[in-house]
This record gives sequence, C-alpha cells and structure tokens, in this order.
Amino acid sequence: MQTPRQLRGLSHHPEGLRMSTSTGPGLNKSLSTLQLWGIAVGLVISGEYFGWSYGWAGAGTLGFLVTAGFIALMYTTFIFSFTELTTSIPHAGGPFEYGRRAFGPTGGYIAGYATLIEFVFAPPAISLAIGSYLAVQFPGLDPKTAAVGAYLIFMTLNILGVQIAATFELAVTLIAIFELLVFMGVVAPGFSMANFVKGGWSGEDSFSLGSLGGIFAAIPFAIWFFLAIEGVAMAAEEAKDPKRSIPIAYIGGIITLLLLATGVMIFAGGVGDWTKLANINDPLPQAMKAIVGESSGWLHMLVWLGLFGLIASFHGIILGYSRQIFALSRAGYLPELLGKVHPRFHTPHIAVLAGGVVGILAIFSDELISFGGQTLTANIVTMSVFGAIVMYIVSMASLFKLRRSEPNLPRPFLAPMFPIFPAFALAAAVVCLATMVYFNPLVAMLFVGLGVVGYGYFLLTHKRRERAALAAA
Repeated sequence: MQTPRQLRGLSHHPEGLRMSTSTGPGLNKSLSTLQLWGIAVGLVISGEYFGWSYGWAGAGTLGFLVTAGFIALMYTTFIFSFTELTTSIPHAGGPFEYGRRAFGPTGGYIAGYATLIEFVFAPPAISLAIGSYLAVQFPGLDPKTAAVGAYLIFMTLNILGVQIAATFELAVTLIAIFELLVFMGVVAPGFSMANFVKGGWSGEDSFSLGSLGGIFAAIPFAIWFFLAIEGVAMAAEEAKDPKRSIPIAYIGGIITLLLLATGVMIFAGGVGDWTKLANINDPLPQAMKAIVGESSGWLHMLVWLGLFGLIASFHGIILGYSRQIFALSRAGYLPELLGKVHPRFHTPHIAVLAGGVVGILAIFSDELISFGGQTLTANIVTMSVFGAIVMYIVSMASLFKLRRSEPNLPRPFLAPMFPIFPAFALAAAVVCLATMVYFNPLVAMLFVGLGVVGYGYFLLTHKRRERAALAAA
C-alpha cells in the first residue's frame, strides 16, 4: 500500500503519461527545439501588439518604462529558475505538477487553478484584439463575432495534432516578429523623443511621488508583455528531448521578447500623441496611421500581418490551456471526461473545447458584468495576470521546497545564481500581487471567489484523485 507521499509522486515517473493513459492513447513526443522556441515566443508575442498600452493611461510612457523594466527583470530571473523545474519534471501539468510534488494535493490545486485562470482568460482578450484588428479593415464587422470565429478555427487546428499546431505556431511567430520589425522601421522616420517624454510621468513632464501610483497600477499591463512564456512547460511531455531543448527555448525566447518589447514600446510612444494609444486594442496600426496615413499600403500590411502576432499567441495559449485541463483531469482534479485523448489525433480534444466555451462566454460577459469602469479587455487581462502571478509564487516556492526535500532529483538545468534569482522572482511576484489587489479589488475578489468554489469541488472529489494515483501505479 502506498503512502500519501508515494501516491503524490506516482505521476512523476518518466512513463507517467503512458502509464496513466493505459486505457487510451497518449500524447506524441514530436516537438523540436525550434518548435518549442516558436511556442515560447508565440505564446507571448501578442503582448507586443496590444494590451501593454493600457499601462500608459495611468503611468505615462516614462513611468511605464520603469514598470516594464522591473517586470522584465522579474521574468528574466523567473524563467532561469523555472527552467530547472521544467527540465526536472517534464510534465504536461507544468506548474500544477511542481506545486503538487512540493506541497501535496492542496499545493497542486492552487497552482493548477492559478494556471488555468491565466491560460483560459488570456485567449478571450487576444481574440477581442483580433476582432479589433479586423475591424480596421472591415468597419462593419463586429469584433465579438470575429473573436468567436477565431476560437472555432484555432480550436479545430489544435485538435488536428500537436505537430501541425506547433509547425503552424512557428510559422506565424516568425511572420509576427518580421512584422514588428517592419513596424519599427516604418515609423522610425517620424519618431521624436520629445513626443515620447511629453507628460511621460503619469501626465506630468517631471517625476513626482504622485507618479508612483500610476507606476504600480500599470504592473498588469507590463506583465502582459511576457505573460504565458511559461506555457512551454505544458508542452514538455510532447518534446523529443525536453531536458536539452526546453532551456534553449526558454532562454532564447525571453531574449527575443525583451528586445521586441523595448523596441515596440519606444517607437510607438514617440510617433505622436501617445495618450491616443492608451485604452485601445490596436495601438500599432493607430501609431502607424499617424505616420503614413489611413490609406497607406504599409498600414494595411501591418493590420493583416499584425494578425499573425495575435494568432500566434491565441493559438499557442489554446495549446497551453488544453494541456493544463488535460493534466488536471488525468490527476483527478477535474472530471475524467476532460482528460480524454482523441484516438486519431492524440490531442486532448475535450479539453480544447471546454476552455473555448469558457473563453467565448467571457467575450460576451461585458453585457452582464462591469468592473471599475475599465474596458472588458483590460479586466480580462487583469484576471489572467492574477492567475499568472499566483502561479509564479507557487512555482518559486516549489523550487525552494524541492531543493530541500528532493536533493537527489535529477536536475539537467540548475537555476543560475541560486538562491538569488528565484528569491528575486518570488519577492517581485509578491509585490506585484499585493499591488494588483490594491488597485483591482473587485477583480481580486472574483479571482479568490472562483478559487474558493473550486476548492470546495476539490475537497469533495478526493476519492477521484486517489483512484487516479492508483491507476498511474
């Protein structure tokens, strides 16, 4: 008879997936290093196209630079630390599995819930941005209709197979990177540092203590620059050689994103009145319009190719949320139906569809719910970021715990400058969480409320988790 600790560790066996799916097909190990890098960058790259500019509304351009610099440092130290966990425990559950292994079922629940919120709520925000970009070309098109259409198309593509999905992800990511470089090149002649710094400290030309509120309030939108890069962990079981390829994908990905985020933010803010770009879903086309005019071919190219950036993240995050739902179901945290794998395509098709239903409902939720006067997209972004920050905290705590409780765990990649890097990432995430709760109390209450309801379900279904652990033995 297994002890509770042994039961928690059963699914960490290298063949855990095949063992736990002995009654059905498993996921395919087919992803290359380049494809994983494409997923890492693609998951995030929509953050360079929209979302971040909401941070200008309160912080201003210069204040937001401070916020973005702090968040960039947090993500850099986090990714270097998180890679140790991903390569040590290459499991589709990602953070859920790290939390469960370090802190037991409740730790797994907290990490799994937070990750699920992050990955399920990010796609509706991105799909609305896709709708806004399309509305530039087709003014009569309802962005919400386009958003639903995007869900239907890319859920289908994700179901057809991970190799198809990853190849498509790599292609659209490369196109999206190219388009961001084109954007910077086209607007560069009209860039003016005077435009960028005007009112750059929360609407004022010089820094004051009053600027601090805007700087802290902008944290969720700076996080949007990098949100979801950790989703590569959820593709770890499908990597050919996760212990080698994941570190390369993560490190190459964070460097790529740092360079792109810096360039896009500075060039967009210096082309004219940056206040007109705050609180909109399509800041890059509007910034380019100020330089080349509304009828320019460059603008139309940006709109069409810019869609690839949004599609890359949208498509990649659907892959991420489906693997998280799949892993939670497989471990008995969610209904067994959600863990089914398609017999032909070897993808978690039910999980793909379930996350899509939640996302589509969120798209239309503004007709029923409104928070703090913010736009629907801003609130969805904030909700997703709450999940991410809680997951970062649990992940870094898990790293410290596993270093002590499992010193002999094979670690192909060791976090550099341990314990400084993970400690900074952990402390920065705590600061972000406290700040976000202060500035977004209603969204925080919703996040906690959903978590409490979920925990009630968790307590009532402990026998399902015991059966799942025994089935994996």
